This record gives sequence, C-alpha cells and structure tokens, in this order.
Amino acid sequence: MRERRRSRPGVRRAALRHASRRSRSAAPTNTHGHARPDFRRVLPCFTRSTRSKPAPARTGAPGARMQPDGRVRASLKQPIQSETPTMKKHRRLAGTTAISASLAACAGLASGHALAQSSVTLYGIMDAGIEYVNHAAPDGGGAFRMKSGNKNTSRWGLRGVEDLGGGLKAVFRLESGIDLANGAFDDGPDSIFARRATVGLKGQWGELTLGRNFTPTYDYMLPFDPMGYAQNYSWATSSTATGGRKDGLFTRSSNAVRYDGAYGGLRFGAMYGFGNVPGSMKTSSKYDFALGYESGPFAAVVTFDRQNGAADSVTPADPVNYVQGIHAGVSYDFGRLKTMAGYRNYRRTYHTAAATQLSDMYWLGGSYDFTPAFSLTGALYHQNVKGGTDADPTLVSLRAQYALSKRTVLYAAGGFAIAKHGQNVSVSRDSVGYADTQLGVTVGMQQRF
Repeated sequence: MRERRRSRPGVRRAALRHASRRSRSAAPTNTHGHARPDFRRVLPCFTRSTRSKPAPARTGAPGARMQPDGRVRASLKQPIQSETPTMKKHRRLAGTTAISASLAACAGLASGHALAQSSVTLYGIMDAGIEYVNHAAPDGGGAFRMKSGNKNTSRWGLRGVEDLGGGLKAVFRLESGIDLANGAFDDGPDSIFARRATVGLKGQWGELTLGRNFTPTYDYMLPFDPMGYAQNYSWATSSTATGGRKDGLFTRSSNAVRYDGAYGGLRFGAMYGFGNVPGSMKTSSKYDFALGYESGPFAAVVTFDRQNGAADSVTPADPVNYVQGIHAGVSYDFGRLKTMAGYRNYRRTYHTAAATQLSDMYWLGGSYDFTPAFSLTGALYHQNVKGGTDADPTLVSLRAQYALSKRTVLYAAGGFAIAKHGQNVSVSRDSVGYADTQLGVTVGMQQRF
C-alpha cells in the first residue's frame, strides 16, 4: 500500500509532461481551422525581451512564416478571426470618425494660423446730442439744435494688421468722419477717408506709416486736454476771437511720412508732410516732432510743429512765410482725481512787412470719478492774443458723464466764453459767435465700437 501511494505523484507528473508535449506540438487554430497567431510573439509590444533566451520555434501552423529570431509571423492572406456584420459596421464608423476628426483638427489649425496671421477690425464712435447756445445769430438770437460730435467727432474706420513673421507687421488704417444729424461725411462730400488713410510697417523698432495721418502733436497732446478735444467745449486744438484766424495746432497732414517709437518711459514721434508743389520742396511742407515721458502717475509732453508757405485766408494778398506752434503738457493721476495742464505758443509770420501774429494759450483742469460709472470733468482755457485783436478770450467748461456700459455713455456739458474789447467769441472751436459772451448747454449720448 505504501509503494502504491508513493508512485501516484510520479504518475501524475508523467501525465502532466505528456499533456504539455501534446499541447506544444499543435498550433492553436480558430473555427476555420487556420492558425491563430499568438500576438505576444507577433507584436513586439506584447513580447518580452528574448536576447538572453530565444523563443522556441513553432511549427505546424498553416501559412505561418518563421522569423530569424525563431518567432512565427502569421500569413497576411489568412484572416485572424471572422467578423460579424456588427463588427464590420463598428469598424467602418470608427474609421470615418477618425478621418473626420483629423480633417476637423487640420482645418482648425489652418484657420487658427490664418487668424493669427492677419486681421481687419471695424471701429468707430457715434456721438450726437441736443444743444442750446445764445448769441448764435447776428441779431443776437439763440439756437436750439441737434448736433453731431459734441464730445468726440463721430467716425468709423478700418484697422488692418498682417503678421509678416519675425516681429514685423504690415498695417493699414482708413477713417472717415460722419455727421449723425444728416448722415453726410463730416469732412465734405469729396473726402471719404479725410480723417486718416495710411499704410505702413510696425515692429519692435517702432511704426512707420505713409499717407494722410494725424500729427504727432495732435496725438501726444490729446491726453493733456481735460475735455479731450471736445467740439463742445474745448480750445486745446484751436480757439476763436482772434480776428478771423484760428490759432491752434495742425491736426493732420496729407502726403505724410510718420515714425513713432518708444524706449522705456519715453515716447517720440516725427512727421514730414510733402507739399507736392512742383518746383518747390518747401512750399506747403510740414514737419512735426513730439516727445513724451511717463513714470507712474506722472506724465509730460513737449511738441513742435511748423508749416511753410501756407495759404492764408485772413490776408490772401500777403503770403504766409510759416506758421509755427510749440506745445507742452503735464498730468498727474491721484487715483480718482486726475489733473492736467497745457500750453501753446502760436506764431504766424509773413513775407512782407505785415506784423507777426502771436498768441499764448493756457489751460488746466481735471476729472474726478465719484463711482466707476459717474465722473465730473472741468476745465479753464485762456488765450493771450498778441499782434491781433487783443481779445484775450476765456472759456470755462464743465461736463458730467454716466457710463451705461464700457462702450455707451450719457453726458451733459456746458460752457461759458467771454472776450475783451467787444470781440466776438464762441464756446465751440468750429462755430462763430455774435457777441463778446456766449453760453452753451448740451446733452447727448456716445457709443464706441
């Protein structure tokens, strides 16, 4: 009995070895009788390293090919396993979905690349209101009227940018004024883009543009006018009560080449406007320079502009030699309160013995934000006229503004102007007064886009 019990483990081991040899001698097959490949040996990602011990060769599988390392590769002509109709449908759907996703991804990348390369932006300001002014007619009568561009001139424009690579960009800009009261061009029927029409290049070195453009003096002095060059009521760009002439800065220049750059807290701009007069480079030519500085809440600017041989509507029989202006401005931001002041020296000379016309303009003011939506702005302008009418006009302006959103505001503004020696004066830089005083009140709305 003991010997029989001892022999049983040996018999069992022999039976297991025999079964193992039979299983190795026959390759696994599928339902069609074809060899079913072992993916652990066919695909490297399922195969362990065999450098130390090569895998034993497999034989007997129909269509199988022996690899140099002893592994078996199934014949591609033999199906791995049968596919049901449902499996085929899922395979086709998966392939179609993958292709669609790839095409969509490529299209998205292409469109994103194109958008990053170039863009064209439509922008503008729509400003209109109702105004009352006294002394608006020769008989001393007042005017109650709708007016466009009370706070800022109504306009629309196109701004384009194309990325050329390496930090270089091509830029263009077209801008046109609009009279919202009647829908006409604000700059005249023959001028579509009279406000601005430029093309140029921009990079880390600055920006260079060609065409009709605003002068550096105009752009650099704008932040230093409390009323923001408002048609009602600011004299920072030009004034009245000067005997028919308008002592002010040059707003724009045609046929102009302009450069703007920055270094740290410094900004600088330069412009040259060709006169385009045959036989004379000097006649009607313009040049303009501006230098600005910013450091925290403090900012300052100084500019110089000049036009040679300009036509003169005041004394047409006596050609102008040149018209020149020197401007300066300072500002300080205390947070809710922002204060600013500005100065302009104006000079007009003639070729003959006509007296040189001079004037000095001073202004100061500020704005206070009571809430993020409501603010109040006030300004005082005074001009000392020399060699002219000696009217020495003064303008006091006040404006309240309430923001309905980041783009839409409601405003109410008023101004009072007075001049000496019985000279006519106006609260607006573009209107004519018929007395030595004038009062104006405006309510309106402005939207930016």
